[in-house]
Amino acid sequence: MAKTTLDARWLVCPLPVLRAAKAMKKLASGDIIEILATDANAVADFEAFCKSAGHELVEKTENDGVIAIVIRRKN
Repeated sequence: MAKTTLDARWLVCPLPVLRAAKAMKKLASGDIIEILATDANAVADFEAFCKSAGHELVEKTENDGVIAIVIRRKN
């Protein structure tokens, strides 16, 4: 299981989700991607993305204004 990090800080909706979706196409099922974002809507956007795409939102944390979202790719 591989882990990839995507730095989407300072990008606004919909760019973090679009870049994550593109990066996830290169991942195998079960791989993890961590997205770093500063957009206030990032958590809601990625929750909706995971629900519609069937991926698992594993974790979401915030530290000093940076939101870290961890997603596991599903088939």
